[in-house]
Amino acid sequence: MQRTSIKITSEKLNLQECYSFVEDDSCGGISVFVGTVRNDTQGKEVKQLDFSTYKPMAIKEMQKIANLALEKFDIKKIAIHHAEGMLQIRDVPVIITVSSKHRKAAFEACEFAIDTLKQTVPIWKKEYFSDGEVWVNAHP
Repeated sequence: MQRTSIKITSEKLNLQECYSFVEDDSCGGISVFVGTVRNDTQGKEVKQLDFSTYKPMAIKEMQKIANLALEKFDIKKIAIHHAEGMLQIRDVPVIITVSSKHRKAAFEACEFAIDTLKQTVPIWKKEYFSDGEVWVNAHP
């Protein structure tokens, strides 16, 4: 049985795909994190974001995060999907879903996954403002 789903795509991310992947009859909880593009960064109006990846390394790092989550928390399955390319306000750059027998493990694993992803995965974003643009460090 496959316990992880890792994806980087320029297609629109599919919440139902991530949710369906982690569903399991033995699980009483599914935790979901959906990151969305917001219209503001430190008081500046954001118009859009451009996500770039070093895809082979990013996939490898995301798989490492998923494997670590499976070891560290009592979870059944985990999906980590990230978008690449140009995204508009309200678009979804990242979805993480986690299933577990009890809710606490799912919540903790989901938080661990997004926090670790932001620290270790080579994904960069360029923020576009009305008065210019700036690359944001991959590891905030």
